[in-house]
Amino acid sequence: MVTEQEVEAVGRMLVDAAQPLPARFRALFTLRSLGGRAAVAWISRAFADSSALLKHELAYCLGQMRDEAAIPVLVRVLQDAGQEPMVRHEAGEALGAIGNPEVLDILRHYSEDPVVEVAETCHLAVKRLEWLQENKQEPSSSPYHSVDPAPPSEETDVAKLRETLLDESCPLFDRYRAMFALRNLGGQAAVLALADGLRGGSALLRHEIGFVLGQLQDEACVPQLTAALRSRAESPMVRHECAEALGAIARPACLEALRAFAADEERVVRESCQVALDMYEYENSAQFQYADGLCKLQA
Repeated sequence: MVTEQEVEAVGRMLVDAAQPLPARFRALFTLRSLGGRAAVAWISRAFADSSALLKHELAYCLGQMRDEAAIPVLVRVLQDAGQEPMVRHEAGEALGAIGNPEVLDILRHYSEDPVVEVAETCHLAVKRLEWLQENKQEPSSSPYHSVDPAPPSEETDVAKLRETLLDESCPLFDRYRAMFALRNLGGQAAVLALADGLRGGSALLRHEIGFVLGQLQDEACVPQLTAALRSRAESPMVRHECAEALGAIARPACLEALRAFAADEERVVRESCQVALDMYEYENSAQFQYADGLCKLQA
């Protein structure tokens, strides 16, 4: 049984800007795994931080926890035009993940936001909530234990799913459904189909493709992820997600790129590479779990 004092100690690690960012990430994911109102409160406090990357991950974790206590802070973050677009986007996605239809009007309003990534995210969140209402059930469980922004398509043909994913005339929600179906199918053909999506479409879609390639942890997509990370013309939110995917894949071929961009001029890219290098080390170690905040308290 975890005590209130232990949750508080992990929370203090999260909000302490003097701590290395990888350690704060591990504290965050520890709080996510613990759950409960105290964990939500500590995660919410950290939105005062200056790191867009950390705040993006805070919103992501709150969405994955699916605790309705997080709704007010996520709404405030979404409404705050002073927050970075990638943070507001993740707040909108988290509101869709929690699944309470009471936020539909807010999401519909921000689906017309002037920031395209925020608008597209809120549109997807609206579509997800409408899908839940129409189908009166949650999507089939993700093999990666994640709450996804769209349910997977029922199509199982990789070529057809690839065609939908790459078809910019298709609604974004349908392309997301194809993306998650490809992820769930797995295998090299699906991985390479997803990697093809890194060359086009909206920055939001490319960023999500980077995320799912990280979930798949297949070395076949390392060249495409590395190319996206190296591209100065690419959106920082895409480069960041590709860096984290390389850290999750954690093969030797990933290491050079992560080290090369750990001092990138874009803060979110630089910090993502630093966190990814920690993930690389974790994946290649005998450590029991990444979310090791409680273990460090006991060390």
